[in-house]
Amino acid sequence: MNKKIEIADKSYWIGYVDDRKVPFHRLILEKGTTYNSYLLMTERPTIIDTVDIEFGRQYVENLSEIIDLKEIRYVVINHVEPDHAGALPALASKATNAVIVTTELGAQELKQMFKLHNRQFLIIKDGDTLDIGGKTLKFFETPYLHTEETMVTYCVEDKTLYPCDQFSTHIAVKEIFNDLAAEEYLEDFKVYYQLIMHPHRPYVQNMLAKIKNLDIDMIAPSHGYILRSDAAAFIAAYDELSQPKANEKRALILFSTMTGNTTKIAKLIGEALEEKAIEHRIINTKNANIEDIKEAIMDADVIFFGTSTRYADMVGNMEEILKELEAMHIEDKLAVPFGSYGWSGEGIEIIYDYLKRAGMTVVDSSFLIKSTGMNQFQIPIRVKFTPDEEEAARIGQTVAAIGELLLA
Repeated sequence: MNKKIEIADKSYWIGYVDDRKVPFHRLILEKGTTYNSYLLMTERPTIIDTVDIEFGRQYVENLSEIIDLKEIRYVVINHVEPDHAGALPALASKATNAVIVTTELGAQELKQMFKLHNRQFLIIKDGDTLDIGGKTLKFFETPYLHTEETMVTYCVEDKTLYPCDQFSTHIAVKEIFNDLAAEEYLEDFKVYYQLIMHPHRPYVQNMLAKIKNLDIDMIAPSHGYILRSDAAAFIAAYDELSQPKANEKRALILFSTMTGNTTKIAKLIGEALEEKAIEHRIINTKNANIEDIKEAIMDADVIFFGTSTRYADMVGNMEEILKELEAMHIEDKLAVPFGSYGWSGEGIEIIYDYLKRAGMTVVDSSFLIKSTGMNQFQIPIRVKFTPDEEEAARIGQTVAAIGELLLA
């Protein structure tokens, strides 16, 4: 493929086509992929995203045949994962006059990943603009699509959206534009959405709200085809795919408590589930019949098990309930441990151990990271004494993420 392909006036594709079977997120991309990078040859030449770290050296060599790298004024990094920012160290070592443009968190991560502490960064926030000499870039933060630092870039004059992973497709394209595609790709576009974006669908809606007033003629993502034909249809597809759907998922919140602090956590969990329109039931196990509880467990898709901690152990009859789980064959159900404590909270960890032994799918921090890539949540949900306003918000956000996992 050519070293550069014009996609708009003075704007070029300068990426890399990887036509191997590519390992990616514990999958194999049978059709390969592309790493799309863009060069805007304006008065202040600007790069938008780079390519995978594996191809950094080749990328910089190719780029040096197109432009004197010392002339590059800005490098925009929409997303810091190595398949997009991976060539930045090789590029930065040659493009010594370039300012790196990204979000505040993006800058922190790039400095840590690539030892770029001595480079100049331009930190952007929602709605910020940058004049690159003949073109204007506008930026929007789009956290959790699909990592927290993500943003998108819009070129006002070209009416082009550069959204990095958003609107991408994993295909090693022979022709870079979707209207020239020789093969059907819409299903691949949807599969990419389901695997990468759908676990974060509330954030997809947030992103769509931010770009809805932009005049977008073309979408230039970081994988697969540049969508210069019917860009609006792909935006509409993201809207449809990310809409909340009516669901029949049910949650159960079981808890035992000493002073009422765990009751408060249970209620906060219930409120967060209600916001996700997930039907739920809260049961204080103290006076509940064990057979009724077992029936409620069988009827639920996700069960939250909570306890206070007293003398390094659970309280009430929670252990009696947990001992029943192994014989119930409920491996298909999600389970979440939670509780309050005053010292070290062993009771919550004992619940965790029982759930593991019962073979349930325990939603903990590790599970959530591997399922969604979101690493900001701490599960089991642990609260020292009673939840304050900050902890209440944290619980709500954590349960919302679990709810999205359940719905997805």
